Amino acid sequence: MTKPTLVLDFDGVVHSNTSGRAGPTVIPDPPVDGAIEFIIAALDHFTVAIFSSRSNEPGGREAMFEWLKDYWIDYGFDGPQPWEKFSAIQWPTAKPAAFLTIGDRYICFDGSWPDPTSLLAFKPWRAPR
Repeated sequence: MTKPTLVLDFDGVVHSNTSGRAGPTVIPDPPVDGAIEFIIAALDHFTVAIFSSRSNEPGGREAMFEWLKDYWIDYGFDGPQPWEKFSAIQWPTAKPAAFLTIGDRYICFDGSWPDPTSLLAFKPWRAPR
């Protein structure tokens, strides 16, 4: 049976992105707390795809892959099963069709359109409120 696809935004969801974006291959910050453990658990139930605006920029996917691999090892997930799970992560160049997407700059559409000016007040979860 095919698992449903869960898309995870990279910056601000997997990568904490506390330093801000400095280019597609510069990823200076650690993971968001619990991100790697979440990915490992999610892979039991979903096809996990990690996607970002970096994904279609030169070197972007490779930088995300290497960043996550380094933290995967640092967090002690270097046994056979965790590496098997790591290799199952997808790194698409375009946002895939998904059962669900987790991002820090999304609003869940409920069928009614918001006042466009109200969107100007949106702040991602890490931004000062």
